[in-house]
Amino acid sequence: MATVTPIPTATPTTTSVPTITLATSTLSRPTPTYISTKPQLPTAKPNYYKVTKVIDGDTFKIQTDNREEDTIRLIGIDTPETVDPRKPVQCFGKEASTKAKELIEGKIVILDSDPTQGNKDKYNRLLRYVHLEDGTFVNIKLIEDGYAFEYTYNTPYKYRAEFKEAQKQAEANKRGLWADGVCPISTPKPTTKLISLPKPINTSVPQKPQIIINTKTSTGSYACNCSKNCDSMASCDEAYFQLNNCGCSKRDADSDGIPCETLCN
Repeated sequence: MATVTPIPTATPTTTSVPTITLATSTLSRPTPTYISTKPQLPTAKPNYYKVTKVIDGDTFKIQTDNREEDTIRLIGIDTPETVDPRKPVQCFGKEASTKAKELIEGKIVILDSDPTQGNKDKYNRLLRYVHLEDGTFVNIKLIEDGYAFEYTYNTPYKYRAEFKEAQKQAEANKRGLWADGVCPISTPKPTTKLISLPKPINTSVPQKPQIIINTKTSTGSYACNCSKNCDSMASCDEAYFQLNNCGCSKRDADSDGIPCETLCN
């Protein structure tokens, strides 16, 4: 008996198809960059200094690296005077000085210059913007709180628009020196001044006064009247009278001594 060897059945194989993953880049809109109009800390390497003394609301002294002192004048502001020997202490000047001391005296500040204003003023003071380490912009802070006025000296400075707006807001909100009754403005009483007006000028052409002389002649009575022409003369006697007695030379146009020749010839 023959042995039948079974034919092996082919086992189906599964061919794996590689999966192709398409890399899709996610396109997103760029995040907009907003530029703040509020003055920021200087972007350059900051210069840190210690405030040794506040002179008044807008002027103070710092200690430099070589242990000397420099005087700083704040750019773009002006506070009421307290130490100027030429002027009396102005309204709210002491309050402004006190506020400046509260803000910066004995503290570390960051100084920032402005090329539009130069390095120093005529009093040899350094012209600077001043920031505290926490970012407080001292110049505009004094205006915002009503301790200083916006002040432009000759040339507009970098933050002029912001400083002017800060003063407008301080006035509107009656902060500091802008509060009602704090610094009253005295209005002088109007004075009455008598003004003597010049006499009116007579533009008319002056006329010679007409002299009328009543003179009786042998033939009648005539009156001097040089405006009377020959046709209006009553007689040759009147014509001679006007010429000789009244000086009416026009009656003798040819200067021959005979007036109104139509009458007297």
